[in-house]
Amino acid sequence: MIIDKELFQKLHTVIDPELNIPITDMGLIYGIEKTEHTIHVTMTLTTIGCPLYDVIHDEIVRTLKTDSAITDVKIELTFDPPWNPDMMTDAAKMEVGFL
Repeated sequence: MIIDKELFQKLHTVIDPELNIPITDMGLIYGIEKTEHTIHVTMTLTTIGCPLYDVIHDEIVRTLKTDSAITDVKIELTFDPPWNPDMMTDAAKMEVGFL
């Protein structure tokens, strides 16, 4: 997957509403890239059918559309590979008590 570091850093401000940890630290972002006017995000969730996906989705779109040149944010949800706690940063693991 392609990771645009600047866009990834922007997503660091998007907080998982359940755990209060950035989605980037949770390991939910698999890829993020920008074409001319569109940002493509490939991500996962901690569980299939997560009831907070709409909240996370809307916050990602709001965060990434701050650039006036961006007209669309497309989010592809995947569960391949499935998320697991090993994908979290050490800081996130410490926050939830995994370390």
